[in-house]
Amino acid sequence: MNSQQFDNNGGNVQVQGKVEHAIIQAPSINQDRQSKDRCFDYFAVTDPRDVKMTIHQTRGAALKKSYDWILRHPQFQHWRNNNNSQVLWIKGDPGKGKTMLLCGIIDELGPTTKLADRQARKFLSFFFCQATVPKLSNAHAVLRGLIYMLVDRKPSLLSIIREKFKEIGEPRFGDAEAWAALCVMFLNILREASPDKIYIVVDALDECVQDQDKLLQFILQGTKEFPHVKWIISSRNHVEHRTRLNDSQSILSLELQENAESVSVAIGAYISDRIAELESLQNDDALLEHVRQTLQKKAEGTFLWVALVVQELQHVDSWDVEQVVDDVPTGLDYLYARMIDQIEQTAPRSREYCQLVLSAATLAYRPLQLLELGVVSGLPNKIAGNANNIKTIVKRSGSFLTIRDKTIYFVHQSAKDYLIEKAGPSIFPSGSTAAHGRMFTKSLQVMDKVLRRDMYSLGALGTPINQAQPPEPDPLAVARYSCVYWVDHLDQSGSYEALQDAGTVDAFLRTRCLYWLEALSLLRSVTDGIMSVHKLGALIQGRSGVAGLQDLVQDTYRFIRYHRGAIENSPLQAYGSALVFSPRQSMTKQLFQQEWPNNIAIAPAMGDDWDAHTGACLQTLEGHDDWVTSVVFSHDSSRVASGSDDRTIKIWDAHTGACLQTLEGHDKWVRSVVSSHDSRRVASGSDDRTIKIWDAHTGACLKTLEGHDSRVTSVVFSHDSSRVASRSDDETIKIWDAHTGACLQTLEGHDSNVRSVVFSHDSSRVASGSSDETIKTWDAHTGACLQTLEGHDNWVTAVVFSHDSSRVASRSDDETIKIWDAHTGACLQMLSIGSAVNNLSFDATGSSLHTNIGIVALYDLPTPSPTTPTDIAASELQSLRASQPSQSPEYQGYGISPDRFWITRRSQNWLWLPPTYRPICSAVGQSGLALVLGCQSGRVLIFGFAPEDSN
Repeated sequence: MNSQQFDNNGGNVQVQGKVEHAIIQAPSINQDRQSKDRCFDYFAVTDPRDVKMTIHQTRGAALKKSYDWILRHPQFQHWRNNNNSQVLWIKGDPGKGKTMLLCGIIDELGPTTKLADRQARKFLSFFFCQATVPKLSNAHAVLRGLIYMLVDRKPSLLSIIREKFKEIGEPRFGDAEAWAALCVMFLNILREASPDKIYIVVDALDECVQDQDKLLQFILQGTKEFPHVKWIISSRNHVEHRTRLNDSQSILSLELQENAESVSVAIGAYISDRIAELESLQNDDALLEHVRQTLQKKAEGTFLWVALVVQELQHVDSWDVEQVVDDVPTGLDYLYARMIDQIEQTAPRSREYCQLVLSAATLAYRPLQLLELGVVSGLPNKIAGNANNIKTIVKRSGSFLTIRDKTIYFVHQSAKDYLIEKAGPSIFPSGSTAAHGRMFTKSLQVMDKVLRRDMYSLGALGTPINQAQPPEPDPLAVARYSCVYWVDHLDQSGSYEALQDAGTVDAFLRTRCLYWLEALSLLRSVTDGIMSVHKLGALIQGRSGVAGLQDLVQDTYRFIRYHRGAIENSPLQAYGSALVFSPRQSMTKQLFQQEWPNNIAIAPAMGDDWDAHTGACLQTLEGHDDWVTSVVFSHDSSRVASGSDDRTIKIWDAHTGACLQTLEGHDKWVRSVVSSHDSRRVASGSDDRTIKIWDAHTGACLKTLEGHDSRVTSVVFSHDSSRVASRSDDETIKIWDAHTGACLQTLEGHDSNVRSVVFSHDSSRVASGSSDETIKTWDAHTGACLQTLEGHDNWVTAVVFSHDSSRVASRSDDETIKIWDAHTGACLQMLSIGSAVNNLSFDATGSSLHTNIGIVALYDLPTPSPTTPTDIAASELQSLRASQPSQSPEYQGYGISPDRFWITRRSQNWLWLPPTYRPICSAVGQSGLALVLGCQSGRVLIFGFAPEDSN
């Protein structure tokens, strides 16, 4: 296996000629699918306004006395007031207050741009890069955040990005194509917003660790054509521009001597503000002044240095304040070094705990929550399981870390940089690779302990992810980080003893893989899981002693790729659709057979292997070569007939899935197939304008019926199997002798295409539905039109008689089903379905209707009248035919969801259908416990369900 092969085993293509079947009993479900604007959601990864609020909570709000100097600065004034000045780049060393300056500028620009007024002619967008937060540390995220703010302030701009989405689909995060698409969208927005003035602020460009050069090049060069757009960016001094700055772009350095006095005044205001809060300095003006002057002298223009010293002074008694202030070293690095020294001078156990906390926080790929840190750091269990204990250790670890909302953050990127670059021996006594190995091991241990089936008690297999709410306490709270990043730490550990057959990774995938996939779905991190499994494949490539693990990892990769949609949208489909629609030889499927729904009686025949290109399931059974357009059960439910655009009809064994017959003879697409009620014959209608009658056992063509002037779209047998009725786009219905092929009657009267035709169960009448929104009943022997039933507001697409022939049911594209008295024409009941159903039939008792959505119970129907319409006055008949009040149906049984993505139970989503298995047509068995699906790929799927009271 090479990495290229491993990477391309996902996706979907049509695989023709497949038949799958299963006998299944489904659990109950209660689910409500909700749609979202995926286009807008793609950009709403984070709201920069929330990030700004977090900065205020962590570092304090911007102090006007410390930033107002920038507003009076000549370069800022020139940038703001001169139309030819487009970019102002503020540079400075770590801790110089760049973020505070930009927060102040944003606050000042806000009122000017009238952020609360969506009709304003000026707009502001900003973004704060943070290297320690993955979603804030890459160029893609910056553009997405900036676009999000602009579109949120001017919703009319949303149409621009929607248009691009239609062209290319959702850009995949991190792809080169996505960057190009985002740039085009952003430029189109700027172009559309002209001549509105747009201010864009990007803080900490140096913390954009992925594609930083791309972003800087785009800012400096890509937007030059838009003079109405003004940028302010900030970064450390080491960030260089690869192109020469033009006259519209300038750099304001905080280290230049000409700015030193302004920065010094700003630092003084900041010091005065911060020390005024110290309790130890209250009522001692002399000490207060000594502290102020000393800090001013030592600060060297570094706001962060002041903040850290003041934080230390909060825990110092008043009599020690002067000594501490006098002893504190100048400069951030010296201050950080002092913190490390203080940690190393503590008791051995305390020092060890601080080292574990600092090493884990430094190596983590995102900020850790308290309980996550307790686990992956390797702290003893008695400490790791208690958030207050972890807080205590964090507070003892110098002032490198801060806690907000139970999450640990570095006080500044420079603190993390120092620990990595200069404090390695102190916090990584055995080396950083060993620390990564510890985090990997602890992650695997916590997942092994926590992961299980249905961690959020969702219950029903089809419960959507948007209904998944963490219980209290959240079982995943301690394992969230580990579920996403365990492979990354394994990769960085450099020690791959775990990657052996029967090793710890092998054991994890064999015993916890399906629970891990559920957890990834609950965490909205399935994409991360796919990337992790792919990385595992790369790690074991070329290694010895890993043949079994290699096969398992590849199978896991195909499993998660192929079933991603189902698992992402409904976490418990990891135990439903993912197991049902995986091939027999899937290792994951075999390992987790115990997790199949308890009611599965017979596994579907899904083939033995994954398709090498798509991950779709292979089948060895012959099948259709084009779309399946019609499927139907025989009346004894032993067989299924299917018609296809490949011009053939196939007869299948409903129990084994074997293809019993392939019926050939039509010259064009087959539009309809039907089985006779004695199950001995099959009739088919085609675009070649003919009806053919076939022997269901031998496959011989018994008769070819000709006479329609347009394609035949539906055929039906009478219940005594002696006649066939056909409907056509020529707006007629024809009744034929099923034995001789003679045309007995031509029924004319509809004003548009006939959409449905059916015999009554006593074979004496025919009912038809039409695009003219009416239903007509006819005498099957004389051809006379007995009634015209009116009341639907759209095409009537199906009609059916009850078994006692006393009622007629009709379905319409107006999303209703109407029940009519077959004798009087009175409308007895109207059901609001909410979607256009595709199948319709009464049960034997007339108490329910079978549809593709499910079984609809019929209650409190009036007793049908034996009176014929001729015995009733016209006015009374019109009153009888008036529509009854609309009712919402109560569903039972199994069917297909309106979007055809799900097999449903009681109209609720139950089993998700992968794209290649979604039906064009479907049929429900007479018992309501069988379902057959005809698919675009040529597949025919047969499902049988155990009675609902079975367990």
